[in-house]
Amino acid sequence: MKLLKSFAVCLFLVLATQNTVAQTYRFKATSFSLVEKNEDGTWGKWTEPEESTVVITLDGKKDRIVIGSKELQVYKIMSYGEKIVSGDDETIPLNCMMLDGRACTILIITRKSQGNRKQFYVNFEDVKFVYNVYVN
Repeated sequence: MKLLKSFAVCLFLVLATQNTVAQTYRFKATSFSLVEKNEDGTWGKWTEPEESTVVITLDGKKDRIVIGSKELQVYKIMSYGEKIVSGDDETIPLNCMMLDGRACTILIITRKSQGNRKQFYVNFEDVKFVYNVYVN
């Protein structure tokens, strides 16, 4: 019985003192584009890419993404999806919520056939944004 108590105490101490290491990633956008949903429910055409110097921060410890555009965009990461590999692309989906309660999906896509170019897609029900980024 004493051995069992000692084991339980040791197990508790090991589990209680473990730190979860979450990383923070910073990306800098080079351009962005958007597309809006038409009244008939179909998607319009993507706008021409516009130059951008926006910084995007993915904070794994705080489970949030901050896009430092003119209007600061803060997204709470509600769940992390599994990496999807299809063809030359690797996609990491993140189900997110804006501070105002609007839900969206953020996709972090790595284009393997394009020199590992990275893109952030922010997908709402009625509008989508894409940021072409590199790790800062």
